[in-house]
Amino acid sequence: MTFRARLVGAALAGTLAAGASALATASTASAQAEPCVQRIAVVNNAAFVMSFSVAASNGLETANTDTYPINQSRTIDLTTTALPVGSDVRPVVDAVAGAQRTPSSFVSYCENGQTATYSVTGTTYNYSVTLIG
Repeated sequence: MTFRARLVGAALAGTLAAGASALATASTASAQAEPCVQRIAVVNNAAFVMSFSVAASNGLETANTDTYPINQSRTIDLTTTALPVGSDVRPVVDAVAGAQRTPSSFVSYCENGQTATYSVTGTTYNYSVTLIG
């Protein structure tokens, strides 16, 4: 292999490595959950009294809201918690005298004034928590 061929090969390898690095950075940035919100609201459309907290994917969790009945909602503003901005978060719902449930869908915490709303439906041991907006 000539010196020129090795030089072109090295330049090409550097370009490919830079492209792979940019792709990895883009993949990491897009790995954050959508939407990005500041508040989590949970609407109680279930046949029980409930409360909820917000848990981050890193294991941190907020305090529970007060308990509230059907046809009411509560909101946790994440700026009032110890959760770090950029965390993927979701509610942890506690049915009074029932089970605890978390939805499969996370959202990301951003200080942007937006709210993610989840709906709880079902009965104390058989219910679901669904992201609705």
